[in-house]
Amino acid sequence: MKTFRVSLVKSYSVIIEAENEINAKRLSEFFTGDIPDLSEEKHCEEYKFSITEIECVGNDAVYVEELEEDE
Repeated sequence: MKTFRVSLVKSYSVIIEAENEINAKRLSEFFTGDIPDLSEEKHCEEYKFSITEIECVGNDAVYVEELEEDE
């Protein structure tokens, strides 16, 4: 098989309880940085692929909004 590097951009909406906005941003970035390979052996065999590495190369919180208590 040939090998390819694919760059992906993904966005997440994380609701977090924290002491302040700075901690909310930093902690949500830190604890959501890495993603696992979700493929199973049957997928790799059926579609003829193998993910050999996943590296988080960007993870920046770009917006923080304090929610009202009833949200």
